[in-house]
Amino acid sequence: MDDRLLIIGDVHGMLDALRQLVDELDIQPSDTLVFVRDLIDKGPDSIGVLRYVEALRRHASFEVVLVEGNHEDRMRRYLRNRKLRPNVATEQAVRAPELALLHKQLDAERLAFLDGSVPFFHYKPLDVLVVHGGIPGTMSTFPSSIDEARRLTGRAAKRFEKIFRTRYVDAASGEFLALGAQRPEDPFWAETYDGRFGHVVFGHQLFLERPAEFPYATGIDTGAVHGGGLTALVWAPDAPRRFLTVQSDCFIPYTGMY
Repeated sequence: MDDRLLIIGDVHGMLDALRQLVDELDIQPSDTLVFVRDLIDKGPDSIGVLRYVEALRRHASFEVVLVEGNHEDRMRRYLRNRKLRPNVATEQAVRAPELALLHKQLDAERLAFLDGSVPFFHYKPLDVLVVHGGIPGTMSTFPSSIDEARRLTGRAAKRFEKIFRTRYVDAASGEFLALGAQRPEDPFWAETYDGRFGHVVFGHQLFLERPAEFPYATGIDTGAVHGGGLTALVWAPDAPRRFLTVQSDCFIPYTGMY
């Protein structure tokens, strides 16, 4: 059980399922627990999830790592727009009323937690790369460290940010496609990813029946808030990968917007 990497898929406010999953993982001090994020929105207790994960980061005997999720990024942009561009924040809240609703529930500690800087990826010597979304086919290089990624600016930074949003890519070029812009012939990114940056473990894309296994990638968002379960991937040296899923009692219909 030495040096296990435990990666939890999108939580989306499902506190009870998260507590159960963490208990069943039997996490040891030598383990690293990674959240692919999207801790918030959709489910019944985003605030409870934030409190719980924040407490784990502060007090657990094991390392807890967060990578950037698109829902946290959206909330962070909303919080900053409230201060700097109130009209833009109002427009955001009209499109996504949950932003204002969650903001009303946030105390100073949770505001700071959501507004803090979080890396876009986590990489381990096990040749495992954890991101929220995926790898566009046009990405030919990848930062060697978190510090290198944070030094990116301008267009390079914008291109790199796509790793927490990527789903479908252009069939001809491999270019990132915004949600809803894909054509029937455009593949999901993991179908064509060639393993150039290691085996990628990701959330963001819903796979209700079971985790999705591709040649060089594994999707672990099994839709805890949509009638599926909350899944963790357990990755240990010299041992087969395995999944642990706890079922949830929440069912919010999936509309295709995620």
